[in-house]
Amino acid sequence: MHPSLHTLVRPLILSALGFCLAGGALAQEATIRKNLSERLANLPKIEEVSKTPMPGLWEVRLQGNDILYTDAEGNYLIQGALVDTRARRNLTEERLEKLSAVDFSTLPLKDAFVVTRGDGSRKMAVFTDPNCPYCKRFEADLQKISNVTIYNFLYPVLGKDSTEKAKNIWCAKDRVKAWEDWMQRNTPPAGASCDTAALSRNLEFGRQHHITGTPTVLFTDGSRVPGAVGAAQLEKRLSEASSKR
Repeated sequence: MHPSLHTLVRPLILSALGFCLAGGALAQEATIRKNLSERLANLPKIEEVSKTPMPGLWEVRLQGNDILYTDAEGNYLIQGALVDTRARRNLTEERLEKLSAVDFSTLPLKDAFVVTRGDGSRKMAVFTDPNCPYCKRFEADLQKISNVTIYNFLYPVLGKDSTEKAKNIWCAKDRVKAWEDWMQRNTPPAGASCDTAALSRNLEFGRQHHITGTPTVLFTDGSRVPGAVGAAQLEKRLSEASSKR
């Protein structure tokens, strides 16, 4: 082939190959979606289908960010963790952490009340329900943490009494005192009234970001921890998040 002709044709061949490969992946994804949806009527909506590092294994991300795995035809479905034994990494766990990350800068901080300890240099946000026993335990561990700013988002998901207490705390003249009196000393917040639209916005934000339980802790690096973690683990996560800023 003439050199100049080769120069023109080779990129076209490579480009066509690229489109063929992409088309093959899209066709495979379509097959997986079709077969799983038709065969499993109660399967939640499939949000994404993508290849994994393991040959022949595909990741299926469902609505709500649940992760399943399947073969190239959608004939088999696997629930569990995918682990890279060479790197000793839990790929499923890493993927879920990435999916659940929340950009700290997008938090509606005006809808939280703030507790500052020490110089407040480290930051975290907590979605919390006043009637959640794990939140009370977590609050006790928070007393051991210094140099932190805590944005508390009232997130009443445990019923009408939770909503009522959250309203009274939010409308209190001193929100921090009302919160700490209840969570640390079991002194119920006094009845109060004000604009409580912030609580509705918190619930909506939580739904959008799949915050399904309390407490849920969000860190400045985008990571989150669902559930009450001890002071040692919390200290570790705060230090890790601060070092990434």
